[in-house]
Amino acid sequence: MLVCKNIHKTFLDGSDEIKILKGITLDVKPSETLAIVGASGSGKSTLLHVLSGLESADSGVIILDDIDLSTLSENQLCKLRLKKIGFIYQFHHLIKELNVWENISLPLMIDNYDGDLVNLKTNEIIEKVGLKHRADFQIDKLSGGERQRVAIARSIVHQPKIIFADEPTGNLDKANAKNIFSLLTDLANFNNSSLIVATHDVEMSSLLRQKVMIENGSLKTI
Repeated sequence: MLVCKNIHKTFLDGSDEIKILKGITLDVKPSETLAIVGASGSGKSTLLHVLSGLESADSGVIILDDIDLSTLSENQLCKLRLKKIGFIYQFHHLIKELNVWENISLPLMIDNYDGDLVNLKTNEIIEKVGLKHRADFQIDKLSGGERQRVAIARSIVHQPKIIFADEPTGNLDKANAKNIFSLLTDLANFNNSSLIVATHDVEMSSLLRQKVMIENGSLKTI
């Protein structure tokens, strides 16, 4: 599903070069779940952004669903993310002017799905994340856990091949974090999506089948 080889990424801080990713090589099979564990500043968010095409690598190769990301234009990358990728941020980035149903249906609307199919898929995923009773609520009326459920539903409503989640439980208490993590893995399994989660929480990472640690820009198996 995802193969990356020898990925490097450097940022400039004034005249200083900061090497964030140093020769990352990774292979994620279809339907596989993977935790990337690391402390704040270790490069795990940058790695997710590069793997999903949100940022470009300085060098190396990334193949996602048999497509070499380096061969795509920005417009083609946008289309790839719309159809094949789901991305969940630590800060949910929901649109406060839209209600729960509208936020979740947005990827389908952007991709010009038929209206009946939009209704069918959106209502199905709203029920799966347990928010049927909140479908017409505005985002500011929801709890933190509910908002993250909306973000998860939005990321998977278009049935992506792969889901990236960047500290999806970082702003939640322990009980809510475990529930959200379980929901995310259940939905990925239901959809047969590969799932890659960046987290600092070693306990939560144990819920995923594979685990690696990023440290000083390099990966090691744990």
